Amino acid sequence: MKITFLGTGTSQGIPVIGSDHPVCLSLNPKDKRLRVSVLVEWDDFAYVVDCGPDFRQQMLRVNCKKIDGIVFTHEHADHTAGLDDIRPYYFRQGDIPFYAHKRVLGELRKRFDYIFTTKDKYPGVPSVIQHEIKNEPFMLGNLQVIPINGYHHKLQVFGFRFGDFAYLTDMKTVADEEIKKLKGVKVLVVNALREKEHLSHFNVAEALAFIEEVMPETAYLTHISHYLGFHDEVQQKLPENVFLAYDNLQLEL
Repeated sequence: MKITFLGTGTSQGIPVIGSDHPVCLSLNPKDKRLRVSVLVEWDDFAYVVDCGPDFRQQMLRVNCKKIDGIVFTHEHADHTAGLDDIRPYYFRQGDIPFYAHKRVLGELRKRFDYIFTTKDKYPGVPSVIQHEIKNEPFMLGNLQVIPINGYHHKLQVFGFRFGDFAYLTDMKTVADEEIKKLKGVKVLVVNALREKEHLSHFNVAEALAFIEEVMPETAYLTHISHYLGFHDEVQQKLPENVFLAYDNLQLEL
């Protein structure tokens, strides 16, 4: 299995438009973060988790020529706003499978009604195949994927376990029974917005406590704000098995 971090930034990305914050002015490429997403590949399958406003740039950057579907954690714009850019895949492959909670599918149908409509559809508009995710295992290709239910303040979100790899973003609270689903995972990715506590995201201390409870072999922090600090400086403060993810980082499992 190969994991590619397509984006590791929070909702505004880094640099933030018009910001003079030192991290936004950094010349280190690891301090430049597109909106959060990962590409998960195994055998001949390729699935993207979330489809934010940087989707086109991300797919070009990694030269991804085929996707077998898009899996959604939740409906916020930084995770869904790139949907129109699935068109090149649709033109080559046909209807693109979507996997999401029933609520998320409903929100996408509202925002992108022209994609989901079946009546008087404009030529060139992509079409999708909708798959509703519940809090139970489901299949992607030949792999069983386990949803991890959590809350982003009061909004339900899904994380996902792909075999020995688990990806959780925009989490603030995760129940004990959901954490048990993560036991034995080798690589865990979890959000860590900044040092200061946040209403709807883990901060670094909460993310590290969560990692300690799950006990993966290695862990990576994502959904990072410029307020967290410079990549290289933050990395020096982390435990030896915890790493700041960065855009274009690839892992092999």
